[in-house]
Amino acid sequence: MLRRCLNRLLGRDERRATSRTIYVGHRPCHEAEVFIPPKFCDNRIVSSKYTVWNFLPKNLFEQFRRIANFYFLIIFLVQVIVDTPTSPVTSGLPLFFVITVTAIKQGYEDWLRHKADNEVNKYLVTVLEDGKEIKTESEKIKVGDVVEVEEDETFPCDLILLKSSREDETCFVTTASLDGESNHKTHYTVPEMDKDLRSLRATIECEEPQPDLYKFVGRMDIYMDNQEPARRSLGPENLLLKGATLKNTQKIFGVAVYSGMETKMALNYQGKSQKRSAVEKSINAFLLVYLCILVSKALICTTLKYVWQTQPGQDEPWYNQKTRKDKDGNQYLKMFTDFLSFMVLFNFIIPVSMYVTVEMQKFLGSFFIAWDRDFFDPEIQEGALVNTSDLNEELGQALLFSHSSDHLAAVEYVFTDKTGTLTQNNMEFIECCIDGFQYKNKEPSYTERSSEVDGVDVTDGPVNQLQQKAGMDKEELFLRALCLCHTVQVKEQADQVDGHGGDQVDGGLGPEGFIASSPDEVALVMGAKKYGFTFLGMQSNTMRVMNRDKEVEAYQLLHVLNFDPVRRRMSVIVKSASGQIMLFCKGADSSIFPRVRQQEVDRIRMHVERNATEGYRTLCVAYKLLKNDEYDIVDAELREARLSLQDREDKLLKVYNQVETDMSLIGATAVEDRLQEEAAETMEALQGAGIKVWVLTGDKMETAKSTCYACRLFQRGTELLELTVRTLEDGERKREERLYELLQDYHKKAVQDAPPVRAGVTRNWSSSNQDYGFIIDGATLSLVLNSSTDSNSSSYKNLFLQICQNCTSVLCCRMAPLQKAQIVKLVKNSKGSPITLSIGDGANDVSMILEAHVGIGVKGKEGRQAVRNSDYAIPKLKHLKKLLLAHGHLYYVRIAHLVQYFFYKNLCFILPQFLFQFFCGYSQQPLYDAAYLTMYNICFTSMPILAYSLVEQHICMEVLQENAGLYRDIAKNAMLRWGPFLYWTLLGVYHGLLFFFGVRLLFSNSALQDNGQVFGNWSYGTIVFTILVFTVTLKLALDTRYWTWVNHFVIWGSLAFYTFFSFFWGGIIWPFLQQQRLYFVFANMLSSVVTWLVIILLILLSLLPEILLQLLRKPRGPHSRQKNPLVQPAVGVNLYPMSQARPLLMKADESNTIL
Repeated sequence: MLRRCLNRLLGRDERRATSRTIYVGHRPCHEAEVFIPPKFCDNRIVSSKYTVWNFLPKNLFEQFRRIANFYFLIIFLVQVIVDTPTSPVTSGLPLFFVITVTAIKQGYEDWLRHKADNEVNKYLVTVLEDGKEIKTESEKIKVGDVVEVEEDETFPCDLILLKSSREDETCFVTTASLDGESNHKTHYTVPEMDKDLRSLRATIECEEPQPDLYKFVGRMDIYMDNQEPARRSLGPENLLLKGATLKNTQKIFGVAVYSGMETKMALNYQGKSQKRSAVEKSINAFLLVYLCILVSKALICTTLKYVWQTQPGQDEPWYNQKTRKDKDGNQYLKMFTDFLSFMVLFNFIIPVSMYVTVEMQKFLGSFFIAWDRDFFDPEIQEGALVNTSDLNEELGQALLFSHSSDHLAAVEYVFTDKTGTLTQNNMEFIECCIDGFQYKNKEPSYTERSSEVDGVDVTDGPVNQLQQKAGMDKEELFLRALCLCHTVQVKEQADQVDGHGGDQVDGGLGPEGFIASSPDEVALVMGAKKYGFTFLGMQSNTMRVMNRDKEVEAYQLLHVLNFDPVRRRMSVIVKSASGQIMLFCKGADSSIFPRVRQQEVDRIRMHVERNATEGYRTLCVAYKLLKNDEYDIVDAELREARLSLQDREDKLLKVYNQVETDMSLIGATAVEDRLQEEAAETMEALQGAGIKVWVLTGDKMETAKSTCYACRLFQRGTELLELTVRTLEDGERKREERLYELLQDYHKKAVQDAPPVRAGVTRNWSSSNQDYGFIIDGATLSLVLNSSTDSNSSSYKNLFLQICQNCTSVLCCRMAPLQKAQIVKLVKNSKGSPITLSIGDGANDVSMILEAHVGIGVKGKEGRQAVRNSDYAIPKLKHLKKLLLAHGHLYYVRIAHLVQYFFYKNLCFILPQFLFQFFCGYSQQPLYDAAYLTMYNICFTSMPILAYSLVEQHICMEVLQENAGLYRDIAKNAMLRWGPFLYWTLLGVYHGLLFFFGVRLLFSNSALQDNGQVFGNWSYGTIVFTILVFTVTLKLALDTRYWTWVNHFVIWGSLAFYTFFSFFWGGIIWPFLQQQRLYFVFANMLSSVVTWLVIILLILLSLLPEILLQLLRKPRGPHSRQKNPLVQPAVGVNLYPMSQARPLLMKADESNTIL
């Protein structure tokens, strides 16, 4: 540790090994020699952020990194150091309150992390030590220990699987806590391991810890008595990850390779990147304006003070003679000190409590999304999940036409995945094509052998003749391929009949008790079973298949060439009982067709294209016979590649590509993935709200296009502009030249010749204009984004974006995950910086979810990596409609009103203090008592606006969902732009002037009491403050459209609390106060009838313009549900029918109240 620190301090690079060596059950040297074992991380998991010793300094450091907190700390220190007119308590107490609340919240969250860490670290596990099984705590496991794990237990660290209780030397795990996938995954033991692990002596060489869950490279040397060590390759199929759970296996033994914070689970644990919403950016902009106002006020008062003191007799009046220290002091230092004093006096114009109120609003508001019963899905028994409450209001802006800037022209975008998001990812085998003949599925019955394919209706062929079919050999070869080319397993069951394990049904694991990581594979195996071939499972590396004659065929599984997104195919090499070695391969047509005989492609291509047009997912199936010497070469190359520690994936890919050539195409399959519930209605609602929907998918174009038509993203009248490899094919010209020509043509058609698209106008309002849809594939997108020259690349991108912006919908097919993120980034960084939203359900959608401003994960069947990395998670796509159109709209309106209101009420608060300086000789005399300065934002005015920002519904949720166009009323961040900000600022100036000069007019006759006593400056300030508190609170009451008991309690309760506090604070002599300025001032003030009259009159005059404005303005809401029209709210809040839904916090017998 000391050496590492010294190396870092001296700037030396610490060399890190690329691999680690682990010794299991032996020492690498002679017994007499000294052996220093390599040091690895212990198995403790530490997810907490603080300890008891560093909590205070670390937490304070993090909090004061926020500009607002640091600013108020400086103000507080100035009050302590400099002789300022206000007490340090006035700024210190609010700052202390904010810091304390935040520290308590963060401390509580970290305590929960400590508690969870202890539960994991103290968990008892079984470890083999000196040939004995002993119980020990999980945190005491060391790298190289052999650990026993039983069924339904989680793995305590990353283990290499050595032994399993299953006969086929496999085990099943679920990785729900890692990537959310509930499907069972199959893992394999190290081949040819000794059954007795007590005497195991081995050396494991593997890569250093890295976070990729699906990659692992290593090899294992097993030492036996007087023999050469046996070397075995290790891959991800042998690695059991910490956090995964053992299923359908009684117990396993594994050796620890990564422990503690070096496990893949721990390396994947990281905080999400902070995304700043448009509201935060607006707050920062407004803060700069008010900071400039603050500095200007301080400069004006400082300047006028010294100008006023230049007048005769004003600098040194007879009643305030200067001391020797004052006369000898530095004049510039005195001016600077006065400037700081004025800054302190006016600093309350910057609302420190606004930050904590906004944080509380976001935190508490997120619960309303999680509590919404409409988001609950009974199928998975889960509701919505909020991972980032900071972006609640951004859900509203996600449907707008621009960001928070003034000059924005780009519309907003939603990027959606297809499979599992627009569709259900619930696969059903529909039909297949064998040797060019179509086989459609009927109700099958396999009671007897038939010359026809039982349960199959042959409908067409290469010459469209009915009742033609492929030869029996081709049919059986195709069905055997479906039964063998997969990684499906059959669940072990105690009551299953030997040889018929696949007939047992397990509803939780997929049809017929099949266990698979992908629903596609189960659908294909089930399809083969409908046609007479049943997969029975695998025993001792032998796959068993029951044919139509009820005979069990056995095939030795030699190699599995795993599926990956680059190859888009997977293969198996098997050996039949007769000794024939065969390779079966299945994959996407674009991946299979180039690797088979071209004369076979034409017979099947028409079926694949037709099935894709109908919206089915298609796979092509091919096979190849391998001679013994050919297989020997492939086997040696595969083993050599798998033993390699460096570039293992590249070497394996090279071998895969070599062997998967010159294959024979057998046929193709069609699997249906049905649309999600209400997918079409949801997409239509989003388009009605004015957004452009882009579909980003890895599927082929025809399948994705059919889905877009089904979802109503493309209409019958939509003209499709296609930019794919097929349209670029021109034998005489280069692809880039053809690409540029097509882009120019499409740009002329969709942009230059098309009428300008007005913000918020969708196809429903512009049916007379031609709608365009744009289609591009991954290969063409690579040409657009990665042109050979920078100038061309920039030109292509600009043309591409302009075309897409004038299209109603865009379809991007054959997309890799990285390309999805590139598309989102390209649009996000385009002119106007439009707000983007990405939604998906699979691991391949994570990149675009993280790239977008708002990421939404769907709790689908492809795992939950998307959910873990998203800002919000919903069970179904249909919930996106309410999440955006209702919750997002309301959250944006609420927090926008909160921000504007805070600035307004603080301007009302400080402006009279500024004006008072003109009448007190710029002496920095405060107008309000220190108690009022301290509690104004904390107690008197904070709770009403917090309640408003949580429960206000200016439009009921049903109307928001029915009228998606309502989002156009808050377009361009409308409520937080400079127009509404100027209105609220002018309103604050008007109220501040009225408060100050209205009370000054009252004080023109200072004898306001019956006994002739006069009021002093503290009475003056108290009257102004009383009018201020009542006015800003009643202003919020006027803006409230949705009254609940919470609103009533906090609004009237805040006014009552202010009155009670003023009596209580001034009615007692407090021993800890050196001077008590408000002793009986409030009670004495209210004894004057004239004071009562002025307070009531000024409150009415302040609110009168607002009341008249609302009464004279007519309601314009659609589908009004109220017989009586409502009053119009303040500027920036749209008028619509009051919410008819009973609020969560309203009693059953309460009704809505209109003020």
